[in-house]
Amino acid sequence: MSEKKSRMTLREAFDATRRGYSILWKAMPEFFPASLAKNALTALSPYIPLYFTARLVNAVAGGGGGGEVWPLLAALLLSTALMGAAQAAASCRANVIEEALSLPARFRLHMEKLLDMDFQDADDPKTEALLNQIIEDENWHGWGLYRLKYAFDTLTESVLRILGALALSASLFTLPVPQGSPLAVLNSPWCLPAMLALMGAAVGLSALCYSRAQAFWSTMDGSFFNRAFEALCAHAQFNRSASADIRVYAQDRFLFQKADDPALDGFGPNSAIGRASRGGRGLLMAASVGITRAYSGAVYLFAGLKALGGAFGVGSIAQYVGALAGLSNGAANLLSVLADLRENAEFLLPFFQLLDMPNRMYQGSLTTEKRSDRNYEIEFQDVGFQYPNTDAWALRHVSMKFKVGQRLAVVGENGSGKTTFIKLLCRLYDPTEGVILLNGIDIRKYRYDDYLALFSVVFQDFRLLSQPLGKNVAAAEEYDRQRAEQCLIKAGFGERLASLPKGLDTCLYRNFDEDGVEISGGEAQKIALARVLYQDAPFIVLDEPTAALDPEAEAEIYTKFNDIVEDKTAVYISHRLSSCRFCGEIAVFDGGRVVQQGAHDELVEAPGKYRSLWEAQAQYYKKRRLAREADLE
Repeated sequence: MSEKKSRMTLREAFDATRRGYSILWKAMPEFFPASLAKNALTALSPYIPLYFTARLVNAVAGGGGGGEVWPLLAALLLSTALMGAAQAAASCRANVIEEALSLPARFRLHMEKLLDMDFQDADDPKTEALLNQIIEDENWHGWGLYRLKYAFDTLTESVLRILGALALSASLFTLPVPQGSPLAVLNSPWCLPAMLALMGAAVGLSALCYSRAQAFWSTMDGSFFNRAFEALCAHAQFNRSASADIRVYAQDRFLFQKADDPALDGFGPNSAIGRASRGGRGLLMAASVGITRAYSGAVYLFAGLKALGGAFGVGSIAQYVGALAGLSNGAANLLSVLADLRENAEFLLPFFQLLDMPNRMYQGSLTTEKRSDRNYEIEFQDVGFQYPNTDAWALRHVSMKFKVGQRLAVVGENGSGKTTFIKLLCRLYDPTEGVILLNGIDIRKYRYDDYLALFSVVFQDFRLLSQPLGKNVAAAEEYDRQRAEQCLIKAGFGERLASLPKGLDTCLYRNFDEDGVEISGGEAQKIALARVLYQDAPFIVLDEPTAALDPEAEAEIYTKFNDIVEDKTAVYISHRLSSCRFCGEIAVFDGGRVVQQGAHDELVEAPGKYRSLWEAQAQYYKKRRLAREADLE
C-alpha cells in the first residue's frame, strides 16, 4: 500500500474545493436546497424537545398546576410530532433527489468530457489511467468530487447546530445565582470566558485528534486492493460471461486462495489499516471521544452548580447541558469536516485534470455538401501517422483514392495498419504527415461533426444497449419504425425479427426488462449492420462485419452485399481474403504501408503479400475440408 503526500497549500485546497462545489451546483442544483432543508431540520430538531422539557420539569418541580403543565406537555408533544414529520419528509425528498441525480450527474460529467475531448486523448491509455484513478479514489474511501456532497451535509448541519445551541444556552451565563449563596462566585464575569476557553480547547483537541486519525485514509492508496477485489471477487460473482469458464476449471478454489493471500489483504487485522486501528489511529479516535466526554462532564458540573445555587430550575440543566453538548459537537464536526475537505482537495485534482484537457484538433468551418448524387471522393496523399508518445510509424506514405460507389477491401495481418487507416479516414485522428482530402479539400477544414456524419461504421468492439431493438437500430428515442424494420431485413435479421414477441419493441438483454431477449454474437452483428444502414451515410465502414456469423449467414451477407450497400461507398476490413472477392479494389497493408492495390483476380496471380496470405489461408481451409471428409468416412 503506497503513500500519498499532499503538498497543497490551504489557499489551493480552498480554490479546489470551491471549484468542486461549483461543478456540483451546475450538475445537480436541486440537491443543495433540498439538502439544506433536511440539514436544518436535523440540526434544530433536538433543541425543541430540550426547550419544552426544561419548561415542563421546572413547572412540575415548582409545583405548577395543571393549567401550567398541560399546555407545556401539549406543546412538547405537538412540536416533537410536527418536527419529526417535517424532518422525515425533508430527508425523504433530499434522499430521493440525491439518488436520482448523483449517478446520472457522475455519468454525465465523465462521459460528456470523454465524448467532447479529442478522440486521440480519449483513446490514450493515460486518459484511461486517469479515469481509473478517479473511480478508484471514490471506491477507496469516497474521496473526490462526490465527497463534497456528504461534506455539505455535515458542514451546514454543524453551523446550524452551533447557532441553535448558542440561542438555547445563552441564559446559562446571564441568569445569576442569588446573592448570599456560597455559589454566587459563579456569577463572575470570568466564568463565560473560562467556559468558552474550555470548550474551545476541548473542541480543538478533539477535532485535531479526529482529523489526524482521518488523515490516515488520505495518505494510504487503496487502489491496488480495489483492483484486486474487482479482478478476483467481482469477476467471480458478477461476470456472467465467465461463469462457465469458472465452473469448468474450478477457478473458484484458486480465487478463494488468492482472496486469503496476505499480500492482497488490505482491510484485515494484519493489514496496514488493521495495525493502525490497533495503534496510533485507534488511540487518536479514542482521545477524540474521551475529550468530548470530559467536556460534557464539565458542562454538567457547571450547570448543576448554578441550579443548586438557585439560578434556574432543575429542569433547565438538561436544556443547557444538551445545548452546550450540541455546541461542542457542532463545533467539533465543523472543524473535522473542514479538515476532511482539506484532505479531499488533493483528490479533486485528477478530476480537474480530466476536465481541463484541451481540444487540440483543428475545428474547420466548411460544411460538407449534402449531395443527392453522393458524389464524394476521398484521397490520401502521402499520409503517415504516429500514435502519441511513440516514435513508431503506424502508417507511412499511404496514398490512395476512392470514389462514390466503390467497394474497397482493406486486408493485412494484425498490426499492419488497417484499423489506423480507418481511424484517420473517419478523422478520429489527424495525420502526423500528409493530407486527407474530401472532394479536393483538406478534411480538417470541414466542420468536425459534419464530416463525421458522412460515415457509418461497424467497429469490431461495437456495443448494443439493453434497450428496445428499434431504438438500438436507430440509436435514438424517436425513430422511423418502417425504416428500422427494412434495415433489419436487409441485414439478414428478418426471420429473427418475425419471431420476437414484441417486434421492434423487444428489449435486448435482461438488464432492465425481464422479458428481454438474449442474442448471439452473429445476431448482434446483423443489428449493428442494420444500424449502419439506418443512418444512411454516404460512406460505410465495416470492420470484420461477419466475424461472428456462421458460414451460411456470411455467404448470405456477401451475396446481398451490393444490394445492402446500394450506392454508398463501402470500406471493408477483413482477415478472410475469400470474403474480399466482391470488392472492386483491395488495398493490402503490411508494416504500415500499402504494399499492393488492385482487384482480387489480379492480386492473387501476382507475387506478393496478398498471394502469400491467400495461399496460407487456402491451405488452412483445404486441411479443414479434408478433416471433415475424413470424419464423414
